[in-house]
Amino acid sequence: MMAAHLLRRSWGGTISLLIVILLLSCCSQMTSAAAAPASRKSSGGGGGGSSSSISMSQQNKLDVRQHLKRLNKPPLKTIKSPDGDIIDCVHIAHQPAFDHPLLKNHTIQTRPNFHPDGTKFEESKRVSGQKARSSKPITQLWHLKGRCPEGTIPIRRTKKDDILRAKSIERFGKKKPTNIPHQPRSAQPDLVTQTGHQHAIVYVEGDKYYGAKATINVWEPKIQQPNEFSLSQIWILGGTFGQDLNSIEAGWQVSPDLYGDNRTRLFTYWTSDAYQATGCYNLLCTGFIQINNEVSMGASIFPISGYRESQYDISLLVWKDPKEGNWWLQFGNDYVLGYWPGFLFSYLTDSASMIEWGGEIVNSESDEQHTTTQMGSGHFPEEGFGKAGYFRNIQIVDGSNSLRDPKGLGTFTEQSSCYNVHSGKSGDWGTYFFYGGPGRNPSCP
Repeated sequence: MMAAHLLRRSWGGTISLLIVILLLSCCSQMTSAAAAPASRKSSGGGGGGSSSSISMSQQNKLDVRQHLKRLNKPPLKTIKSPDGDIIDCVHIAHQPAFDHPLLKNHTIQTRPNFHPDGTKFEESKRVSGQKARSSKPITQLWHLKGRCPEGTIPIRRTKKDDILRAKSIERFGKKKPTNIPHQPRSAQPDLVTQTGHQHAIVYVEGDKYYGAKATINVWEPKIQQPNEFSLSQIWILGGTFGQDLNSIEAGWQVSPDLYGDNRTRLFTYWTSDAYQATGCYNLLCTGFIQINNEVSMGASIFPISGYRESQYDISLLVWKDPKEGNWWLQFGNDYVLGYWPGFLFSYLTDSASMIEWGGEIVNSESDEQHTTTQMGSGHFPEEGFGKAGYFRNIQIVDGSNSLRDPKGLGTFTEQSSCYNVHSGKSGDWGTYFFYGGPGRNPSCP
């Protein structure tokens, strides 16, 4: 009897233990099931779960890789420049322009049908009549390490870090949409300076223009903030100054955000919708068709001018081919670089309504003071040759495809105490101007 009683107690204890285990198991499963939706919500929604961050990071990396693949075409030759750039010699038919759907079957125009009458570039070899020092021939730094063969074009390789500095992949290589050039005669300073862009320019308007030319003094202005830039360029403008603005631009710039350094670089830009969605710098999107194997868009210019030292300049000419309707770019004495197909534009398919020459900077006012970013040489135009930056021999292309001096030249600057411009005329320099400034100074707080 005692044994039977102990056995019943043993079985009873075992059954009780099993019941407890089953209850604990059920509770554990219920807790796990209840927690699962919360876990999925955290990882799949806006809760900031770690798996979401990893997934987004992987997608970003994939997008960057794909964009780099679109921009960096397979080269036939690669040149490592002393400044750290990699120049890819890409077959002319494989350049980024031909990713444009309307250029799939495009026949490359290897030379313009017409040059403007009066085209002369030999003056870019010298500067005469202004002081004793002369301007000397200019080249690009990568030339010290080699050249691209015939049938290729030199393209500055885009690096991952270049894209990561941009606000987004879509905005890489593009100006900010708010950067709409002013119309000097009607602009109100408070409206012009809203975007933080400041200018010291000369301009013509009120006629039909088919191109423009200038010889531009080359400097390396100091930039205060990485998101600021300083440039000196020609603007070919058409349309209203709203959302339909057409612009073709060429010159030199220092832009740490775009290039990752403070070197002076040759650049081009185009837009047909006031910098909203179309266009880009250099060859960073479809559009400009390069035909030259000597000069690389976005590559650093070498050498550059020094204060009270040797002066260097570059000659640029932009003009519309009256037969094909394409807008051509020529650099220096001999280099026809390429063209923007006419179909890229609306107003510029006919002519430009305004031409501007001069400097532009970004003033971010990061410390609630005016930026110290320099324009031109960083010195005011009153200092003159060898000290201040200049444009000389500025001309427009008229309706008869002839180069001529601009008539009714106007000047414009938002704050002359920060950056200024003074124009004049002389025999060898034709129509010219000195421009620029240091930015923040006692008169420009």
